[in-house]
Amino acid sequence: MLYTHATIITVDQTRRVISDGALLVHDDKIVDVGKTTELTTKYPEEAQYDLSNHIVMPGMVSTHMHCVQSILRGIAEDRDLISWMCDRIWVAQGNITPPEAYAAARLSMAEMLKGGTTCFIESLWAERYGFDGLVKAVDESGIRGCLGKVVMDRRADQPEFRNRMHHGLVEDRQSLANAVQMHDKWHGSSDGRVQVWFGARTPGGVTTELLTEMSSIAREKGIRITMHCLEEKADRDVFDQDFKKGPMQYCEEIGLLGDRTVLIHMVWLEDDDIHRLATTRTHIAHCPSSNMKLGSGFCPVPKLLDNNVNVGIGCDGAPCSNTLDLFQEMSLAAKLQKGLHLNPKLLPAETMIEMATIKGAEAVGLVDKIGSLEIGKQADFIGIKVENLHQVPTYDPVSTVVHATNARDVKLVVVNGKVTVENGQLTTMDEAEVIREGIKAGKAVLSRANLADDIHGSWPLE
Repeated sequence: MLYTHATIITVDQTRRVISDGALLVHDDKIVDVGKTTELTTKYPEEAQYDLSNHIVMPGMVSTHMHCVQSILRGIAEDRDLISWMCDRIWVAQGNITPPEAYAAARLSMAEMLKGGTTCFIESLWAERYGFDGLVKAVDESGIRGCLGKVVMDRRADQPEFRNRMHHGLVEDRQSLANAVQMHDKWHGSSDGRVQVWFGARTPGGVTTELLTEMSSIAREKGIRITMHCLEEKADRDVFDQDFKKGPMQYCEEIGLLGDRTVLIHMVWLEDDDIHRLATTRTHIAHCPSSNMKLGSGFCPVPKLLDNNVNVGIGCDGAPCSNTLDLFQEMSLAAKLQKGLHLNPKLLPAETMIEMATIKGAEAVGLVDKIGSLEIGKQADFIGIKVENLHQVPTYDPVSTVVHATNARDVKLVVVNGKVTVENGQLTTMDEAEVIREGIKAGKAVLSRANLADDIHGSWPLE
């Protein structure tokens, strides 16, 4: 198929933006990229897909996601992280059954695809949710999934709030063997769209012995790792007070750091931490909406980038960001740093596009396959129709994407050469059914967790 007459943001090595551009796709690969006049002349027999008045760019990569949490959207508003987690989210998640987790995963993937996210990292898929159902949802939806199977045990002297984890989520050392088993069973399935990762629990709540063993197995088998770290000040206190060493010193010494690891949030960093991240080429998942809404703090993104640390961007779970809209995250991340540092030149739109595409691709280990629109790469791209009041006039397509576009503006999504969204509608899933089953699953979970009567706004509802 020859996709024609689009403004193409390639994110290739020269960062070309092609006006009236075209993209030739054969099977799952990009075969050619250039001007429409050139490619239509060169390939006169190819069927054409007209994308006039569209901006085409690489599919976006969300470097942090909790797929199961979409059915819990809005159940823990205006709470600090510990209350949010211990009193609401963990309680609900500890009552989720595999069919409900599958419904939640489908809801998450449908929302991500419709908003232009073509690849994501799931960070902590618990044993109780049923890993096979998560893989099934990826397979059916057509998205790319880097699926972190939870690895955890419990440290005897862990922070007190971690003892409040709902019993339904507590796992032991067997979780590591189970994660390896899921990797051996599913990694590379669904035409290569499924990756299986280790989803490590946060240091402080997990024993050093387990994290060390996991890191060793990860190196031996080439399994990638994602892990929450330094999301709030209490996380840093664990390293300072319990381990008597800096956070990244601890992580480096036990083998956690490296170019196959994505650390999530990383708000409470100091200079030594940033130096170790840079020298080990460890990746960061920045989640601005989540960090701001939960009052966690501000990730030092400009300083990380200045030190050549690779930073991707993520939405986190629906209860802490409320939407899985990476356009919102890009714009917020840029504006946050500009205002925080009183410097409007920080994080220009071009940098935000890179974080959502090529830097995300690097974080998931697929930079040779996705993240830019270049000959030989996988055909993962999105088409944004520029037709709304909030988008026009469009003088700079890069700025329009970052600061004047939202998930609802995406009209075309192609993953691995296959159309998953066309004219703004899912082609791989029945959206009405996904919504219906997601609502049903959420209500069942809240009822079982005895939370249904507690979830309401502060204003009276008649």
